Amino acid sequence: MKTIVVATDFSERSDRAIRRAKLLAREFDAKVHLVHVVDDDQARSIVLAERDASTKLLEELTHTLEAIDAVKCDFRVVLGNPFVGIKQAARDLGADLIVIGPHRRQVLRDILVGTTAERTIRTADRPVLLANGVPTGPYRRAIAASDLSTYSETTLRTAKSLGLLDRLNVSLLHVFNAPGIALMNRASLSDDEKLSYIAGERKRAGEEVASFMDRIKVDGMSAILKPDTANIAETICATARELSAELIVIGTCGRSVIARALMGSVTEGVLRKSDRDVLAIPPPQNGTVS
Repeated sequence: MKTIVVATDFSERSDRAIRRAKLLAREFDAKVHLVHVVDDDQARSIVLAERDASTKLLEELTHTLEAIDAVKCDFRVVLGNPFVGIKQAARDLGADLIVIGPHRRQVLRDILVGTTAERTIRTADRPVLLANGVPTGPYRRAIAASDLSTYSETTLRTAKSLGLLDRLNVSLLHVFNAPGIALMNRASLSDDEKLSYIAGERKRAGEEVASFMDRIKVDGMSAILKPDTANIAETICATARELSAELIVIGTCGRSVIARALMGSVTEGVLRKSDRDVLAIPPPQNGTVS
């Protein structure tokens, strides 16, 4: 990881993204590029005034990061649609990672159009780090959510190529399918029978996880298996809290074509619910996955 783009709108949320990017830049000796997008769908005089004001603020931020924090840094002001401008700037700069702050939780607006953060993640062609937590130091522990698909292998290999997984205590979380539980509940079977069924499904899932981990070859990675008895996104977020993990690694697509089109309901749920940082990794741009 050598090039980090940080999207900023000068809010407190963006400050979290800058602080996280600063920590990553120090850890990996990377260069930070601050990017601010001025919405050009307004009067020209307003666009130019915002551009000039943004340039001044970014000059000050860049100077602080270089002089005080010893981080290599520059900036760019882009005119256009916010999430399109962020994505294009990252592409132009050859960014390894885009860092953005947590989105505002405006329920009606989110349902209708999605936040800039979610739309950036949905359309980005490179990993996006959503900086939800207050940065206090380098990451120490992460969980990587996986459905054991080929795409999930690619997701973890991409995260590994950034260098993050080599420096963390990483647990692979697989929420395995246990379809018989609902039927057993309706049949009023005993708790022992339910536990026996879940144990059998866990054993089967454990064998699949072991095979998956052999393929991805991440040194020191442990495995956590949990039955799919609740909302999967909530299970992922709860597991991160239980382990005091500061980072969740997840792909932006699921197994199915429909899930890919919708960004994946599990990923979207994690993005909306998590109070931990989320590293969202898109599928390859030049191939298909299953």
